[in-house]
Amino acid sequence: MARTPAVLLAPGVWRVPLLRDFINGFVFRDDDGQVTLLDMGLKGHGPKLLAALESIGSGPSDVTRLLLSHAHPDHLGGTAHVAKETGLAIEVHADDAAYVRRGEIAPQVAVGLLGRLLHLLTPEQKLEPLPVAAELTDGQVLPVAGGLRVLHMPGHSPGHAGFLHEPSGVLVTGDAIMNPIGLRWSPKSVCSDYRMSERTAHRLAELDYRVAAFTHGPEVRDRPREHIRRFLARHGT
Repeated sequence: MARTPAVLLAPGVWRVPLLRDFINGFVFRDDDGQVTLLDMGLKGHGPKLLAALESIGSGPSDVTRLLLSHAHPDHLGGTAHVAKETGLAIEVHADDAAYVRRGEIAPQVAVGLLGRLLHLLTPEQKLEPLPVAAELTDGQVLPVAGGLRVLHMPGHSPGHAGFLHEPSGVLVTGDAIMNPIGLRWSPKSVCSDYRMSERTAHRLAELDYRVAAFTHGPEVRDRPREHIRRFLARHGT
């Protein structure tokens, strides 16, 4: 389990363990010091993310972009605090943008005991409506630290997206694949369409990358493409 405030993945790219390694945010820093934050964890994680930013020599005034992989509370919850501290609006895929604007959780299907428990708890999670600065599209390359490509992989949520930092080869899978105790799918109960999530995640087999980073779980640095391709081959749809 990570104990440092920010884990260096590649030059200018860090993973921020917000709940040990189980929930992660990410930092991308340009050569001129501009910072992009991706995912801000649960409500209450915003200050921890900004403290991690300080640990690498940056601060809220350096942040110029806030990205969200999808509109679920373990990614969106801490965003309100960070948005207030930075004065920025959110950038998220177009299919999840309306949920962010309304302060709603993107649809999840209650399946099994875990799903029913999550849906019982969901009304207690108060998410603030937040302004959306830009609606992202699949394949779009953002001017972030030399180029960050948007990978729309719907199913976990309608607008769920991963991101590939092309200069460093760091892939952030979002929740398409998790790595809490080995590679695995997201639970059915937290997906809007589980089968679609499985299908769209298979595009990860087509990409080239040198580090696989996960919003849930530690990164894989040793032959990550082979690990993910084997996982997808075993779990084909």
